[in-house]
Amino acid sequence: MSIDYNEVSLRGHRISRGKIGIALKVSVRGLDDFAVWYTPGVAAPSLAIAKDHDRVFEYTNKGNSIAIVTDGSRVLGLGNIGPEAALPVMEGKSLLFKYLGDVDAVPICLSTQDPNEIVKAVEWLAPTYGGINLEDIAQPKCFTIFQELTKRLPIPVFHDDQQGSAVVALAGLMNALRVVGKQLKSASLTMLGTGAAGRSTFRLLTSAGADPKKMILVDSRGILSLERKDLDPAKRDLAASTNGEGRVGGLKEALRGMDGVVAFATPGPGVITREMVEGMAEKAIVFALSNPVPEISPSEAKAAGAAVVATGRSDYPNQVNNSLGFPAIFRGMLDVHAKGINVPMMLAAAEEIARFAEEKGLSRDSIMPTMQDDEVFPREAAAVAKAAMDTGMARNKVALEELKRETRERLSRVRKTMELEMREGLIPRLEY
Repeated sequence: MSIDYNEVSLRGHRISRGKIGIALKVSVRGLDDFAVWYTPGVAAPSLAIAKDHDRVFEYTNKGNSIAIVTDGSRVLGLGNIGPEAALPVMEGKSLLFKYLGDVDAVPICLSTQDPNEIVKAVEWLAPTYGGINLEDIAQPKCFTIFQELTKRLPIPVFHDDQQGSAVVALAGLMNALRVVGKQLKSASLTMLGTGAAGRSTFRLLTSAGADPKKMILVDSRGILSLERKDLDPAKRDLAASTNGEGRVGGLKEALRGMDGVVAFATPGPGVITREMVEGMAEKAIVFALSNPVPEISPSEAKAAGAAVVATGRSDYPNQVNNSLGFPAIFRGMLDVHAKGINVPMMLAAAEEIARFAEEKGLSRDSIMPTMQDDEVFPREAAAVAKAAMDTGMARNKVALEELKRETRERLSRVRKTMELEMREGLIPRLEY
């Protein structure tokens, strides 16, 4: 039976009035409990925090709360639809944070698209949260907003379109290279798309050992080459550090003889053609990661000779999906009360995702875990926490095995609570 997901989604959202709400964490049995949790008892933790601000993590939910901040300017392939229309998507993100990481993520949809105002608004909001997740903000302002907030705030600022995309792409590429018997440090790679995801993935790949001179970056006008006169300063810097052969031309020239392509381009089909894949190296890797339509269909890429093909979609093998990254990354950061996020923490996340899939067993159609692999999330959270502690980004020290155990318990509690509420009819059951 074919399911009309759009119709079901509209009906479900209308029934539930959104996907998230606030749940109590404490017991309320009578007036004495109100006196403990609110006045007069609440003065005690407030005064303790006033004396030592770090105790806010001990006495409040700050250590498990993040803000999902957007201005609605580049939403999930929908474009600049504004803050109200962005809210269903941000609530969906909040659902994933809770279900996969037990992170309390609050959507903040701002009624401004001015980057300076966004920075100031997030600064004002930050004391409430243990982390900030920037989401669906158009470029180039997303870069300046991220950079400014990273400098100004004493908590992690994570831009999922950049860092989340980079982490899962690196994890998938590590395992794809293992499947075809090649190594990252010697592989020749083409990056199609120089937006938020493409640039961040390029930086993380080089941090992991990829040779930038063996990498070719391609934007909508062709290969980033120093011969081009239309490059802005950022792209000119990228051109100077990549493309060791000095290639010029378009995507066809950029893919010729290359071991792999990682694409974050305009949704396809036909962005990458069969002819282009046929011109790549033996045992080529094709990551066509645009949603909702990949740059080339997996069947066409395989018919053209690609050995491993990945997309961002769940209805094809090898889904490279950010949901494998951000819930566990924030879980690990929050548990150590992280001051920020750095490259070692991102590498740790990517390596643990890849390691988990490798232990399950790799094949050309199985290079990534899925969202149903529950154990990947505690392991990834612990890897991020360890990297934070090792690099001085943690305020709080944790025992890694204890963190894994607590994360498993957290995820089990979230799901058991949901199942109980469904059985009791407190959450309406959606039929389709």
